[in-house]
Amino acid sequence: MDDDTRVPQPVRGGKGWRDPGPRDVTRDRENPDLLVPPVTDAGTLPNMRFSFADAHTRIEQGGWTREITQRELPIATELSGVDMALEPGAYRELHWHKQSEWAYVLSGSCRISAVDQEGRNFVDDVRAGDLWFFPQGVPHHIQALDEGVEFLLVFDDGAFSENGTFLISDWFAHTPRDVLAKNFGWAPELLDRLPEREKYIFAGQVPPSLDQDRVISPTGNVPSTFSHRMLTQQPQRFPGGTVRIADVANFAAATTICAALVEIDPGGLREMHWHPNDDEWQYYISGQGRMGVFGSTGVARTFDFRAGDVGYVPFAYGHYIENLGPEPLVYLEMFRKPRFADISLTQWMANTPAEVVADTLNLPREVIAGLPRDKRPVVR
Repeated sequence: MDDDTRVPQPVRGGKGWRDPGPRDVTRDRENPDLLVPPVTDAGTLPNMRFSFADAHTRIEQGGWTREITQRELPIATELSGVDMALEPGAYRELHWHKQSEWAYVLSGSCRISAVDQEGRNFVDDVRAGDLWFFPQGVPHHIQALDEGVEFLLVFDDGAFSENGTFLISDWFAHTPRDVLAKNFGWAPELLDRLPEREKYIFAGQVPPSLDQDRVISPTGNVPSTFSHRMLTQQPQRFPGGTVRIADVANFAAATTICAALVEIDPGGLREMHWHPNDDEWQYYISGQGRMGVFGSTGVARTFDFRAGDVGYVPFAYGHYIENLGPEPLVYLEMFRKPRFADISLTQWMANTPAEVVADTLNLPREVIAGLPRDKRPVVR
């Protein structure tokens, strides 16, 4: 075992005492603000962090998937998430959901397709940094291209489970074959090799070129594209990092989920703020940092995050996110709303008469008057 100088201990400012074990030292190192909370933490707040590394993995022929729902993170009532990967050519089979599906491609590439209620269709290839959005009830499929793919799925229901999707193979397996033959006008003997159960994820061949795969529908294409190139957006640049926002203003199809891709430079801070319209669901892509959350009534708590973690902030709770590592901290903020909105603590203070803020906080008026009046989401 490591010597005591390398093992973190629940000791701060002369308080506490060493923990001789049994204990998980690796976990304590990963969550220093749980083992030794900042002195500003107070009271009890629900857990607002869960890692995909702690989620159950479903392994199939051609890929795997794991999810974080309200079951794993009870505070997360508004949104849930799925981490999924497919080998080259593998399918996430034809299916649909009661919930809308928002996605971010983490690595690799895949082909996606959908057909809406008017028979209008959509097909596209998406790569790392691209988004897609399929409205509730709209059937779709995903197939990995020649490098394979990993992507994050987000659903507008905290209780949603990816295991509860409507699958075409599952429906066929539970429909009498004479009914299927009658419905499609097929000879019954064609149905002898139908799957006996859902396929969900299964191996396949890398699809042909996008042009070869296009189907011309008599009713045309979907009116708004279901994909969006988030990384091609010009980012908003600030002294401490960058922000890209994707909502109905630039991704019209995504009517129930919006997102911000935030990159915080080493030593930078996603400023103190809150969201006036909904809860926030987070996914950490790279780097490491911590989030401080203020829940009113003198209650506050700090959580540590690294790549693969999910965070959650309830509606209107004040919070900040700080990069504590040597590399950029990159993460997604997602909301069950069509438009992104946040309120900057600094901007609020700067656009309020200086004497009001100064008198409240016992600060010189000139300090308050010197605050920037424009919003700066990421600061040094």
